[in-house]
Amino acid sequence: MPRLRAQLASATDPDWVQVILDNFDDFLIDHASCERKAMAYAMSVIVKYPDRTEIIPDLLQVAQDELDHFRDVLELMEQRGLQMIPDEPDPYVNQLIKICRHGRDERLLDRLLVASVIETRGAERFRIIAEALEDAELKEFYRNLWATEAKHGDVFRKMASHYFSETEIEQRSQEITEAEAEIMVGLKWRASLH
Repeated sequence: MPRLRAQLASATDPDWVQVILDNFDDFLIDHASCERKAMAYAMSVIVKYPDRTEIIPDLLQVAQDELDHFRDVLELMEQRGLQMIPDEPDPYVNQLIKICRHGRDERLLDRLLVASVIETRGAERFRIIAEALEDAELKEFYRNLWATEAKHGDVFRKMASHYFSETEIEQRSQEITEAEAEIMVGLKWRASLH
């Protein structure tokens, strides 16, 4: 059984959170978009791999969690008089998707491990946001998101263990987390999760 704890190769600069705090409404709009896309990502794995029945229950649970988060963020936006806007490309996610290999099995492993690192980065950043917020209700909201997203990072690794060896998972996970750390260095800070 492979090591199921998802990890990152780098930490977010603690100063990053100030951009979020200074532009919280813009961040909420991006956050809602991220939750919707995460739900769609989990469902797309089911669509592309319907024969991988062992992971469908976990994918459905992740999709449901993300849908619940999307609804909750939309409620926060409504309270603040905010509306969704058309999605903008996410340079972080798009660069990670580009490193996914071709070939049915290779792509499945990469998609699961990329999802794991995205969820783990999201959890790290929700923790940072929760710790920085002064509003008690928002602090609790982001603390709860942090816990759920951290579990999702682990769940995607667990899914990979149904079909791939510990050696394959560890080797490819290391390559992806190192690539993710390089991507993080090149990203401009903006009022977004990534």
